[in-house]
Amino acid sequence: MTRIPHWLAQHLAALRVVLVLTLLTGLAYPLAMTAFAQVPFLDGKSEVTAANGKDAGSSLIGQSFTDSKGNPLKRYFQSRPSNAGTGYDATASGAGNQGPESVVDTKDKPSLLTLVCGRSKAVGELEGVDGSRPFCTPEGVGAVLGVFYDGGTSGQVTRAVSLNQACPAKPFLATYKGVRVTCAEPGADYSRAVTVPVRGDAPAHPVVPADAVTASGSGLDPDISPAYARLQAPRVAHERGASVATVRKLIAKYTTGRGLGVLGEPGVNVVELNIALDRTYPQQGA
Repeated sequence: MTRIPHWLAQHLAALRVVLVLTLLTGLAYPLAMTAFAQVPFLDGKSEVTAANGKDAGSSLIGQSFTDSKGNPLKRYFQSRPSNAGTGYDATASGAGNQGPESVVDTKDKPSLLTLVCGRSKAVGELEGVDGSRPFCTPEGVGAVLGVFYDGGTSGQVTRAVSLNQACPAKPFLATYKGVRVTCAEPGADYSRAVTVPVRGDAPAHPVVPADAVTASGSGLDPDISPAYARLQAPRVAHERGASVATVRKLIAKYTTGRGLGVLGEPGVNVVELNIALDRTYPQQGA
């Protein structure tokens, strides 16, 4: 009996693998997913219609509920921040790409810490609550010192600068270890200073939730946390002429639980919730 050459046997085995994988991943899997998508409650339709009957976008992509100047429209629930283009731009999905080490502002870009501090302050003012956070100044920038030591990175403190408060701003801290804190001179080089974030006396658990001051990875997330929705309920109720209890019932209606009961966190779809508000209170929401 004639044996197939070893090299040919290897090629035939590779061809069989390619054929099987092509049939599985190129034909069977797509057909199975297409059939699965036809199940009535899994139709995948995300289009939403506004109270006036016009197309209002997708329930899967968030929106900014602000005026032409970027100010929050008080009669609507506000979405979380977005780094997708100018905000929730589906053609420019993306994150800010700043991590926990981003605490010092640069000439062209604020640090992540300052962004969080500023957003928390703004949300606090909008909702009438305490917007303070650890490591933030009362003015809403990162509370970070540049500390100079006589031994380089240790020893006696010789100088302290509030890095995120450019002169002539008044530093958030008067002194640090017996040395007067000064404002940051624009253009000065503080690279030799040791960066020291200062916690301050803000509560360990801020009133303003984390999702109110940070963007999602895609910049398109339509959901906010139930905590952030509840924080906004009194303002929205006042603007709509409704009771807080009624608004909270709407929040509960548009709150989804964890995937499969264990994955992720509960979320409130802001797009659908705001459309429901306009339908429930057409006079106020027009």
